[in-house]
Amino acid sequence: MNPYGKSQTRKKTRKAAPIAALALLLTIPLYLSFTGDSSSSHQTFPSRAELHQCDLFSGEWVPNPDGPYYTNETCNAIQEHQNCMRFGRPDTGYLKWRWKPDACELPLFQPDRFLKLVRGKSLAFVGDSVARNHMQSLLCLLSKVAHPIEWSDPLGKQIQYHYKEHDFNISIFWTPFLVKTGILDPSLGRPFDLYLDEFDDTWSNQIAQFHYVIISAGHWFFRPSYFHLQRRLHGCLYCPEPDSNITHLTPAFAHRWAFRTAFRAINGAAGYKGVTFVRTFAPSHFEGGAWDKGGNCLRTKPFTRNETSLDEKALEFYTIQLEELGIARTQNRGRRFVLFDTTKPMVLRPDGHPSIYGHLPGAKLVMSNDCVHWCLPGPIDAWSDFLQELLRREVVGN
Repeated sequence: MNPYGKSQTRKKTRKAAPIAALALLLTIPLYLSFTGDSSSSHQTFPSRAELHQCDLFSGEWVPNPDGPYYTNETCNAIQEHQNCMRFGRPDTGYLKWRWKPDACELPLFQPDRFLKLVRGKSLAFVGDSVARNHMQSLLCLLSKVAHPIEWSDPLGKQIQYHYKEHDFNISIFWTPFLVKTGILDPSLGRPFDLYLDEFDDTWSNQIAQFHYVIISAGHWFFRPSYFHLQRRLHGCLYCPEPDSNITHLTPAFAHRWAFRTAFRAINGAAGYKGVTFVRTFAPSHFEGGAWDKGGNCLRTKPFTRNETSLDEKALEFYTIQLEELGIARTQNRGRRFVLFDTTKPMVLRPDGHPSIYGHLPGAKLVMSNDCVHWCLPGPIDAWSDFLQELLRREVVGN
């Protein structure tokens, strides 16, 4: 599956991982970190608090007849391509589930409680359109009790929402590759230029002002790109040059470099004393073909853990994020990095995407069946349940 680039068939070198087995991967950032691309390794151990906290991200989706908690009529923060209610999605069962961790309860999002946790604080989302999807879900959940003042920079790379009565700000930084890039305009018809070892200063120079940062990225790394290291062309993905002229590399190569560089920017950010939540890759659910070969996502209920598996590319991205998180945790103990694992819960939600219900029938779109983003309201609202509990742990401990 290649959500954005040209279709490509690759020889499989790794079997898909059953969801139950993914719990083992969570030990990577806590106990064992890999340095560089070699086989050398070093150990880093979790705090006592981490050892005794319930794992929020291992569990199942269970029925929740009370959902949803907002609609497209009560929230104006829903973008068209996630507005499944407006565009006629006929089933509503996908709105009637909540996440239940195996070893504890995850409280549902309570906007008043959340705003008390974040009073006097600031929160930044750093990433791509799925990060924006998450932020808009949070805005909708908060809209039951509060409405912010919106501001954006002239280029639209940063948007801020100010909740004056609660002394709380939410910002989003548009940075789909996390690192310095060339012009991000797909209509130009050429690969993007990614400077994989250079910071994207549109966000890295500003994070010192934030108490909490949620960083994420994934699906854009499947787009055609040129990769630069030390200001020299190092290789490419889906580029037009023949193999003899340039090294053809994988999306995982750029994905690892991007997270390593982003974490280096955070560790080195002067004055930053906040908490960085590393939100892991939320997989897409194309079935019956790739995104550009008729693939779609028409299921109407979640999987159980034993019914599905994480495909090779998603597993590779997920593993890279865990490994790089482990490395980041060892490089500067003055910075706090927290795992925000959306991979394991969301691989079980093939029913939560817009599919054909993110646009009018017959609309001409690059991706006519959207199995990457999430309906609002929808299963992505559970991410705010996770965030509320993660923030509670930061404020009051376990």
